[in-house]
Amino acid sequence: MPKTGIGLALALLASVVLIGINETGFNQSTKALDHIAEASRTRASLNRVLQHVLDAETGSRGYLLTGDPRYLEPYNAAVAEIGQQLDALRVIYAPSADEHAILGQLTRNVQRKLAEMDLSVRMRKQGNEDAWKFVLMTDVGKEHMDAIREQATRLITAATGRMEVSQVQVRRSLLLSRIGIAAVAMAGLLAFYLYLRQTTALERAGEQQQKILQQERDLLERQVRERTATLAELATHLQQVREEERGHLARELHDELGALLTAAKLDVARLKSRLGTQLSPEVAQRLQHLTDALNSGIALKRRIIEDLRPSSLSNLGLTASLEILAREFSERSGIEVTSELESVQLDEPRQLTVYRLVQESLTNVGKYAEARHVAITLQNHDNHVEVEIGDDGKGFNVADIRPSTHGLAGMRHRVEAAGGRLTVVSTPGKGSRISAVLPKPVLTAA
Repeated sequence: MPKTGIGLALALLASVVLIGINETGFNQSTKALDHIAEASRTRASLNRVLQHVLDAETGSRGYLLTGDPRYLEPYNAAVAEIGQQLDALRVIYAPSADEHAILGQLTRNVQRKLAEMDLSVRMRKQGNEDAWKFVLMTDVGKEHMDAIREQATRLITAATGRMEVSQVQVRRSLLLSRIGIAAVAMAGLLAFYLYLRQTTALERAGEQQQKILQQERDLLERQVRERTATLAELATHLQQVREEERGHLARELHDELGALLTAAKLDVARLKSRLGTQLSPEVAQRLQHLTDALNSGIALKRRIIEDLRPSSLSNLGLTASLEILAREFSERSGIEVTSELESVQLDEPRQLTVYRLVQESLTNVGKYAEARHVAITLQNHDNHVEVEIGDDGKGFNVADIRPSTHGLAGMRHRVEAAGGRLTVVSTPGKGSRISAVLPKPVLTAA
């Protein structure tokens, strides 16, 4: 407490001395600072004019190159602001005839530049491509911008000169303050030293606490990474197990149920053959109905097996399997499907990944998209394979869709587990596009 009282007394004494010194230079500095503030506002206004012209040019060029009306928003805002800034500058430069004349030249060049941009934008809106491109390729806009920069630079330089003169006046006042501050500095340092000793212990305690918190955060982040990796491995394992179970179930259906249905169909054929002409019309109709039902059951069995584990992948390859999948989907849903499929070299797990991605995407299209056309492309590159499924359906807002919706989480995990990257692009009313890039397997020398 005694040290604190001494430090407080020294601080009060230093404050009184500083107030006296500053009061001496205040009157001299006030006028200079007013000039500096005025010059600073002038420079800021000139810089804003330049910035708004650049914003308008950027917005107009963005609209000319893309045709996107959103680029006109910064363009229109900048045009509106330019007029206000020029009006403010006219008031500032009214007392100075020379600078007011330069401002007049700047205003005329800005208006010419705005007229040139407005002409290009109107021609772009009217669809006059050659005209606005011709205007864009000429040097008229550059000449206007060079003139604008030159005149603005002259005005900024003049404002800077006035600021420098005022700064010299301020420096003279500060020189007086330095003499008094040098004398007061020792007292202030002593008070600071007393304060520093009191705060050192608190700072050390705070640093120790921060260190402990950082260690806890590092531990928590490490645990999160480890658990995330574990969950990813578990999800991949479950996915592999599911595919194995699908394959097992497909084999069981093929071997057991297929044998039963085939045997039943053969029994019906033998029965019809033995009875021959002794069959009554009703019995013949019943047998034919039974044969048709067995044929439908066999076809259903085959479709279920193909959904569980597409045998065409092993027998015909990825390209043929995707063509079959697209054709069957089109027949079931009535949606037109076009495919451009290149021959690719992938290992069996990645082939299955591509097949499941296309299968799940087509399922989503059939359930939700309300599309009339679907396009499937498979492209072969040097180091990777790219697959894309696009539709012309109602689309959706990707930001509003939960990651688990429409099987997106499963598709994304399946692709990323294969070392690839999944991209989903969709706009309401403009369809959807799902694309995936998968790396090719690295071939090792024997």
